[in-house]
Amino acid sequence: MVSKDQSIGGAIFIICLIIAIFYVITLFYPDWIVNLGWAKEPGHVQFWLVAIPVFIAFIAVMFIGAWIGWTMATTPPPKPIEEITSEIEEAEKKEERKPKRPKSPKKPLKQRRRKGAKLKSSFTTQAF
Repeated sequence: MVSKDQSIGGAIFIICLIIAIFYVITLFYPDWIVNLGWAKEPGHVQFWLVAIPVFIAFIAVMFIGAWIGWTMATTPPPKPIEEITSEIEEAEKKEERKPKRPKSPKKPLKQRRRKGAKLKSSFTTQAF
C-alpha cells in the first residue's frame, strides 16, 4: 500500500516530467503552438519560454535576498564575547561561595527494602 506522502511525491514527479517534456518540445519545435493559433511567430514562443522561467527565478532570488536582509536588520546583535565570559566567571564564583551540604549516607539496597517486598523492574511487558 502506498502512503499519502508517496502518492503526493509520485504526482509531483509526473507533473514535473510532463511540464519538462512540454517545455523542451515547445522550445525546439514551437511551430505546433503557432499551428494552434496561440502565437503568430515561433520566435515569440521561444522568447517567452525562456523569459518566464528567468523572470520567476530572478524574483525568487530577490525574495530570498530580501528575506535575509530583513532577518539581519531585525535581529538584535549578539552579546560581546567578553560579556559572556564575565557572566560565566561570576556564575562560577557564586558556585564556589555556596556552602556544600554534606551528603546523607545511604543505606545499601538490601537494607532499604522491606521484608517481603519485591523489586520493581524498570522494564514492563507490553502486548504489541
